[in-house]
Amino acid sequence: MGAVGVRRGPAWAAAGVVAVLVVVAAVLAGFPGGDGRGLRPAPGPPGAVVPASQGAWVGAWSAAPTGAEPGTRDGLGGRSLRNAVQVSAGGPAVRVELSNRYGSQPVTFTRASVGLAVGAGPEAVAGSVLPLAFGGRSAVTIPVGGVVLSDAVGLAVEPADRLLVSVYAPGPSGPVTYHRHAREVNFAARGEHTRDEAGVAYTTVSEHWRYLTGVQVFSPVPRGAVVVLGDSLTDGITATPGAGHRWTDFLAARLAGRPVLNLGISGNRLLRDSPPGRAFNGPSGLSRLHSDVLRQEGAEVLIVQLGINDILREPRQLDAERITAGLDQLAREARAGGLRVVGATLMPFEGHYAWTPELEAVRLAVNERLRSGGVFDGLVDLDAALRDPARPSRLLPVFDSGDGLHPTDAGYEAMAGAVDPGVLEAGVPAPA
Repeated sequence: MGAVGVRRGPAWAAAGVVAVLVVVAAVLAGFPGGDGRGLRPAPGPPGAVVPASQGAWVGAWSAAPTGAEPGTRDGLGGRSLRNAVQVSAGGPAVRVELSNRYGSQPVTFTRASVGLAVGAGPEAVAGSVLPLAFGGRSAVTIPVGGVVLSDAVGLAVEPADRLLVSVYAPGPSGPVTYHRHAREVNFAARGEHTRDEAGVAYTTVSEHWRYLTGVQVFSPVPRGAVVVLGDSLTDGITATPGAGHRWTDFLAARLAGRPVLNLGISGNRLLRDSPPGRAFNGPSGLSRLHSDVLRQEGAEVLIVQLGINDILREPRQLDAERITAGLDQLAREARAGGLRVVGATLMPFEGHYAWTPELEAVRLAVNERLRSGGVFDGLVDLDAALRDPARPSRLLPVFDSGDGLHPTDAGYEAMAGAVDPGVLEAGVPAPA
């Protein structure tokens, strides 16, 4: 199968397009099917520049599944679901990952597609909507708890492009695996409309991403992905919907095309799984390292933004040493998985309903330990970047969304601005 270079503007020079498409056509022709796990790794040591004649796949967008969507006991059969996502890296070919992690029975999709979005709605760029195949077949069945990766399709994308990934299941399937807080408007249509460009059939909107957990791009000159494991601050729960204003979006813009993958789950804790009544807060960060982070294609660096919910949510962890020990364990296990690990200090939260002087003392003790070094390979001081100098236990007012904990869009941008790109590079020592 050849590559289809559909673009909105003159982003690729003509000679470059020809060379890249020849490479991609060769890659696509020999691409393994099925769940895609048979891919050969990119040659060379980690971080090495891979020649364009070889290239590699790398994650360009991700979302951690947060559970079974309420009200979908029998699935969403007979509907086309169109997910809108903003990728952080570009390349001449893509493939997508679908998950049935929280399903109670296998789900069968008979059609799926990917295309370039026009604006914030369900409309796609003319000629850009391409069918997805799985092992050469248009239909795929995902077992309970399973994940599948599509075959590659030649679609040229650039950093910050918005993609539309559509799937159609004709029959009942059990609960839908979803990501609760997308901060994107997503769509549904009755009937099979996965190849529609106009989008007029997509009359139902949703704040959830459904089934979709990843988008990868083929990069002739790949750059290692930065994966961010976090809670609602990374999930971007107060970011303007559809604006690409989560802090990972701002970070991707700063890094100019280096992939940044967001694995934030609102309410997530480092040490404890979510309680039964709040399953959508996800398993502990320690367990998510293995279920969500280490399987990301092309991952090179992990940023850990976790710990504040361990302090402020019941049952509260009031021993700062327990939190820092958990962060240390996570860092060691991530390094064993081949990642450079960068930590983040815990941001102020006075003004939040749960704040007390006792909890503030725990937060400060964790931050002091992280700043002293020895836990992470590098540190992002989010506390210093967002606190009010006149009252360091609070966010600067311009960064406070109103609840004392979650940032405004300006606050999310300041979080990204606190990242020194050098700290993401191997060989850069952690701060003393």
